[in-house]
Amino acid sequence: MKRKTFRLIAVLVSVIAAGLPMTVVFATKGAAQSPQTQARGVPVFEVDPAWPKLPQQFKLGDASSFAIDAQDNVWLLHRPRTLKPEDAGKAAPAIVVFDAAGNFIKAWGGPGSGYDWPEREHGIHIDHKGFVWLGGNNCPTSGLAGLRPVADDVYLKFTSDGKFVLQIGKSNQSKGDADTVNVHRAADAWVHAPTNELFVADGYGNHRVIIFDADTGAFKRMWGAFGKPPGGEDSCAIVSPKAFPDPEGPAHFNVAHAIRVANDGMVYLADRENRRVQMFTNDGKFIKQLIRTGTPFARNLALSADSQQQFLYVGADKGITVVDRKTLDVVGAIQPAGILGPGHHIATDSKGNIYLAQTTAGMQKLVFKGMPPTQ
Repeated sequence: MKRKTFRLIAVLVSVIAAGLPMTVVFATKGAAQSPQTQARGVPVFEVDPAWPKLPQQFKLGDASSFAIDAQDNVWLLHRPRTLKPEDAGKAAPAIVVFDAAGNFIKAWGGPGSGYDWPEREHGIHIDHKGFVWLGGNNCPTSGLAGLRPVADDVYLKFTSDGKFVLQIGKSNQSKGDADTVNVHRAADAWVHAPTNELFVADGYGNHRVIIFDADTGAFKRMWGAFGKPPGGEDSCAIVSPKAFPDPEGPAHFNVAHAIRVANDGMVYLADRENRRVQMFTNDGKFIKQLIRTGTPFARNLALSADSQQQFLYVGADKGITVVDRKTLDVVGAIQPAGILGPGHHIATDSKGNIYLAQTTAGMQKLVFKGMPPTQ
């Protein structure tokens, strides 16, 4: 047994030293290990070049995030403050809604009375009751043009028509990873319908998953990487590791950037700068992780639309990696002609289409064309 362990370590060291790409799936003790790849069909997509159709009176800033409602309407969260001064007068409100065909439906959002609108819009989610959740990731010392020196330490809840409902936290009030009242430059969120809980990837300033009651905003629980207590350095600078000497990766999240909770309650966290996806039970028990250190990985997450949610889509390199959700095996990739890249945030509708927000590069719809025929 020891000899096998030493051989494995030697192989890992040689791969890292050679600078070769590496994919590693680590499971908890006692969990079944599975093959790295499987010979199976993966979904096929093509880019819709005509999507969406924006009214001429509006211009969009950086497209940050998408969410899909029960009617398959597509909700875009963009950053109006990123528009050039000459276009600022035509800035669309921060939330713009399209139907699946790309037709404009409505737009709303922005600073208002009674809540702390994020200075730098980041993530959006529509829950099972139709409420709209959003947050921001501004850092007060970032020096980004046109932004006030404010830390986005809140998560907001609105009705679908833009009526303010709830605010979790308050700007500039985060006390760090142990704080149960405020988030700190949170990246993404997802409401799990069976428990009515808001799962937040509290990931730019903090380094954790934190859960709140979706009705009251009351704190429920939290955890960090590997299900352990969260921790790490709070910094405006995003520092990616220059090397990955430890095959399990660092002890703490480094930009917990996207979160999805599957129908069966399993939680998936994209630990972006550490290039890994970690999988947890609903109460925070670490199950396993997928690491791909050779290229940028774990940019974002989305679940496939089939009833079993068999695939986890993970933004990586120049496209989207297709992962078996239950085993975390990589089974393929999505990179149709004309794709903008891996996306900043991505979302799927009930038909299986993927919507990709690529910040400075724009946005697009990847149309689901079905599964390839079996051999």
